[in-house]
Amino acid sequence: MLGSQVKRLLTGVSDHGRQHLLEVETDLVQTAFLLGEAVEKLGSSFFALHAAVSSQQLEVEVLLSGFDAGDPRMERLRALRDEIAQHTNEAVTGLQFQDLTSQLLARTVQRIIGLRGVLSSLAVEGGELPVEGQEDEIVTMLNDINKNLDVQSSGLKDLLRKAVHQKDMDSGDIEMF
Repeated sequence: MLGSQVKRLLTGVSDHGRQHLLEVETDLVQTAFLLGEAVEKLGSSFFALHAAVSSQQLEVEVLLSGFDAGDPRMERLRALRDEIAQHTNEAVTGLQFQDLTSQLLARTVQRIIGLRGVLSSLAVEGGELPVEGQEDEIVTMLNDINKNLDVQSSGLKDLLRKAVHQKDMDSGDIEMF
């Protein structure tokens, strides 16, 4: 009786866990896709905005070409042009967070795939439990299952314990975690 109940429990945990993890994995992959699309569109918009403002600035300079180059208004317009360019570049650089986020999402998906594997082995090993047998035999098999789960979990943890990196941002290299 104990063996069949434990077997049912392990199979249920494995089946339900794998199903939920598959759904989480799908959601994360869709999130990564949407994030990539949004960042690409934002980047294009920022560059288009910068090009339009630069064109406008050239037209303003043509209109004001008759003014003295040292006129404070000309200097203020040049300062505004440079400030707009700086803000645009900072915004585009800020969008590079997508690289770090993509690395984190990919690592999370890998962790989910690994966890699904751990749960699958739980079902396989749990399926080997005798339906009827001595309680000490069932306890020994459960101890073996726990040891295998610990080994698999530790291996997964070691594999995925890595930093995410972003290179070539204006502020320098970034490493997280």
